[in-house]
Amino acid sequence: MDKVFTKPITKQFEFDEDVAVVFDDMLERSIPFYKEVVDLTCKTICLHVKEGAQIVDLGCSTANTLLALHKKSDKSYHLLGIDNAEAMLNLARQKVHAYGATVEFIQADMTQVDLGSKDAVIANYMLQFIRPLQRADFVAKIYQALNPNGLFVFSEKIVFEDKELNKQMIDLYYDFKRQQGYSEFEIAQKREALENVLIPYTEEENKAMLKNAGFSTIETIFKWGNFATFIAKKKV
Repeated sequence: MDKVFTKPITKQFEFDEDVAVVFDDMLERSIPFYKEVVDLTCKTICLHVKEGAQIVDLGCSTANTLLALHKKSDKSYHLLGIDNAEAMLNLARQKVHAYGATVEFIQADMTQVDLGSKDAVIANYMLQFIRPLQRADFVAKIYQALNPNGLFVFSEKIVFEDKELNKQMIDLYYDFKRQQGYSEFEIAQKREALENVLIPYTEEENKAMLKNAGFSTIETIFKWGNFATFIAKKKV
């Protein structure tokens, strides 16, 4: 169970071994409707891509989404997971082996790795950790890597332009975390650890970034408070 923030923090948040071993629990208790978002992501991609599709999950962590794709589809896909955290990938490989799935993993800086040609790209709760000065260029790189009619599905924590509404959404989110068993101390510790590490955009800023990269179809397909899932399609 996630106890990462029960002790005073000594560093900014990072995806090290301490986080990796409790990460699945952390995801489900920290992200509203996490399982539903993974399910929606996978079902949307399965409806869109064909047999043999090349699919990459950027920031794949422990491979939850890739395993869900493996289990939910009767098609055969070429699945690739990229993450910069060795501890996450070690757990991902163990889980994939246990399920008998075929998934390739690469440990690399996602902003530097060659993405090749892909039919679908997934980036759930990952872009928010890329520095704003690099983020737009990285999304443009994703666009270039997608084949015609390719799909980009990603989820993000978002902020609201209206300051009062933004605070209300944050308060609702902290209520959600309390309901999941997190203490006030743990909530405060994680907030401090993520400061200047997780930098969210507004929904409109995310969509503008996608449009500037060249995507034609851009939609929000799920939203709860200050969390949203987006879909963007490259023209045929």
